[in-house]
Amino acid sequence: MTTADPIAKFDHSRATEYETQSRIALAGYDACHELSSCLLSASLGSGPKHVLVAGAGGTGQEFLVMGKLEPRWTFVAADPSVPMLEQAMERVKGAGLSNRVERFDGAVESLPMTRMFDAATLIGVLHHVPSDEGKNSLLRDLSARLHPGAPLVVACNRCIYESQPLFLEAWARRWRMAGASEEEVAAKLAKIRLGAVPPASEAEVEAKLAAAGFDRPLRFFSSLFWSAWIAFKSVDPSTSGSSR
Repeated sequence: MTTADPIAKFDHSRATEYETQSRIALAGYDACHELSSCLLSASLGSGPKHVLVAGAGGTGQEFLVMGKLEPRWTFVAADPSVPMLEQAMERVKGAGLSNRVERFDGAVESLPMTRMFDAATLIGVLHHVPSDEGKNSLLRDLSARLHPGAPLVVACNRCIYESQPLFLEAWARRWRMAGASEEEVAAKLAKIRLGAVPPASEAEVEAKLAAAGFDRPLRFFSSLFWSAWIAFKSVDPSTSGSSR
């Protein structure tokens, strides 16, 4: 697999087609976001909460769903891809949520360590981080910015694409169902896979979560190559009695 800059590949052309591509490549795209929001809401309650959305660029779906479900929540939208983040913020503006979403142009590691959050999401990001250490670092950076016990939703492709030829063919057929020609199908699949290095298995994702300081991972959604979990920032026994 040819690697690509995980930021550079999300340019203006990728941003423009991202919403359509996401819903074809991931059957259940909207359901995954809705369940993510419902699980975070069930975990946190409906009081004022501050949520970090890492890799926020694209459809802005996290904000549209969480913002409607929990009107007292506020958000930070972090993404190093300017075109993708601009598109998401346009959706935020269109939904009347601009006063509740703070834009942050940069990766999670660039957020000040003083910025602490009640929850975070990392949806559709981890498999675009090319190196194993990069994946681990991103999860550690998220953990460092969450209060003890805070929930994290992680959703990503979670196996080597070539290991599941049946899934690859099903992916191709979804594009055909959407009216793509054979040439377009080949181009779409190649673009999706360009530079993508998914974790090798669900067990590997859960091991990475544990190593980054998260426990109680629960897988709540799966669709071909994709899976989604909710996990919780481990609570230090010495501070477990303190309030957040």
